[in-house]
Amino acid sequence: MTARRHAILVALASLTSACAAAPAVDGPVGIGHTAVVGGPHVRHDRVIEDSRCPVGVTCVWGGRVVLQATVSGGSWSKPMDLILNVPVDVADGKLTLVSVTPARKKGETARTTPSRFAFKFEGGL
Repeated sequence: MTARRHAILVALASLTSACAAAPAVDGPVGIGHTAVVGGPHVRHDRVIEDSRCPVGVTCVWGGRVVLQATVSGGSWSKPMDLILNVPVDVADGKLTLVSVTPARKKGETARTTPSRFAFKFEGGL
């Protein structure tokens, strides 16, 4: 095995292990990362829709954001679609996608903008 090939394999292995070991965090998270939301954990899997009105543009409708996420807690896990500012029943409370940053700019899409997502959970014991 050449030194270059070995270096590439070591780099790929470290990237893979770093992704798998990424801890859940409280704050806004990007795609593939997990947020701790007062009990449940929310992993943002992908953006289904981001039709928010771009900054500096006048729109008739403000648009919406829909995420596909995996929500888990304890021994359960389930896929859910989360819509910006629309609470959904989860376990013994309500889970809400409360923000998407940065604001959308004209000409940008969900694929070209590395967005971050924040959630809140109300209820529980």
